Amino acid sequence: MSSRAAAPSVEQPRAIVIGHGEFAAGMRSAVQKITGRGDVLIALSGQDLSLAQMEEMLRAHLRDSGVSVVFTDLQAGSATMAARKVLRDSPKSILVVGANLPMLLDFVLSTSGSPSEAARHAAERGSSSIAVHGGGA
Repeated sequence: MSSRAAAPSVEQPRAIVIGHGEFAAGMRSAVQKITGRGDVLIALSGQDLSLAQMEEMLRAHLRDSGVSVVFTDLQAGSATMAARKVLRDSPKSILVVGANLPMLLDFVLSTSGSPSEAARHAAERGSSSIAVHGGGA
């Protein structure tokens, strides 16, 4: 009997998260802390990159990882613009804009058969998790 602990399992990536600054790394870190499934997400940053450089980086990661889902932070942000350009060449891929933590948690915990179905459900969950409390009238 070995006294070594089993190595933690590493799951195959299912999606890329890309955004401003350390947004994606922060989201991936939170997902890891809550679920232990941060490996499902590839975190990328567009910081200090031109739009063309972001496109190149995103294209390479999509190709090399085989994932078909991209989550971005802002609708008119540079990461979303790069993703839209890259995904034009990949009609089976899906882009989800406005990513938030409830959305990413739903995605990584999904038992849905396809990443596309999981992404659509996650987008609904992320949208429904937004609420405003207090402040009076």
